[in-house]
Amino acid sequence: MKRIAVIGAGAWGTALALHAARAGASVQLWARDPSARLATGAMPRLSAYPLPDVVDVTNEWSVQADMTLVAVPMQHLASVLEQLETTSPLVLCCKGVKPESLHFPLDILAATRPSHAGAVLSGPNFAHEVAAGLPAAAVIAAREDGLARSLADTLGTPAFRLYDSTDTIGVQLGGAAKNVIAIAAGVTIGAGLGENARAALVTRGLAEISRLALALGGEPSTVSGLSGMGDLLLTCTGTSSRNFRVGRALGEGLSPKEAEAAAGGVAEGVATSQALTELALRSQVSVPVMDAVSAIVTGRADLQDVMQQLLARPLGPEIKMPPAFVR
Repeated sequence: MKRIAVIGAGAWGTALALHAARAGASVQLWARDPSARLATGAMPRLSAYPLPDVVDVTNEWSVQADMTLVAVPMQHLASVLEQLETTSPLVLCCKGVKPESLHFPLDILAATRPSHAGAVLSGPNFAHEVAAGLPAAAVIAAREDGLARSLADTLGTPAFRLYDSTDTIGVQLGGAAKNVIAIAAGVTIGAGLGENARAALVTRGLAEISRLALALGGEPSTVSGLSGMGDLLLTCTGTSSRNFRVGRALGEGLSPKEAEAAAGGVAEGVATSQALTELALRSQVSVPVMDAVSAIVTGRADLQDVMQQLLARPLGPEIKMPPAFVR
């Protein structure tokens, strides 16, 4: 019987534990407070989905598993990796960039556990739909040849299709940047700019992600896949996205602090917008949509001024295909 450990009992970690159980694995779900499990057998963040008996909820750091899914927020990733005791491959399921170091998840793994086998899981996945067993797809990326495919075969099912990739930069960037563009998409709807404006903005945002991926050493083609365009489409159109809700509240006139409160908590795109614009600046890549989001969420610029600046940008050819993209 396959053994899969999941670190983090939030909505995404709980959904992955439910999926792993359906995939025929015995599951160890790590939670800070196992006693928080409800009388129904469900975890608080996904109270409609009781965990089956094959899922053991624990707060033990020692893990014996064939693979370990780490589903904790970016700000806690380093401390969790330092405490975790396991030799199994680690699949990092968080998305974002650490603002202080500009590190992606696998950079944090390399800094805390050098030489430990690791991968990232990313794609257009809302936790409650994965928990319900609805059809979905994602990608697992690892630098080591063959590792991602092996992990995908262990975790994947016909209802949760897992593709593999070796482009860890492109996959991680797509997962981080989509939260920033989702805030911008929410702003367009909240400000009453219409669906045409949202579609145009999301498309230009995708172009920014492609340019930045190439500059950072990733493959622009990855951005057209599940971890790029797929995740972007879901996050920019689905009202379950907290980042979209924050953007919509900003468009309606709320302050950044009020917008996050109205959306139900911190949105990853707020901090990520500042980290990605800094990465773009260092790489000399133009990212006007990301710059606009960063300026709005930090209060450096007024929403109306930012919109006017975007609309006044000079026009040119829609696509200038970089040589590395033509194969």
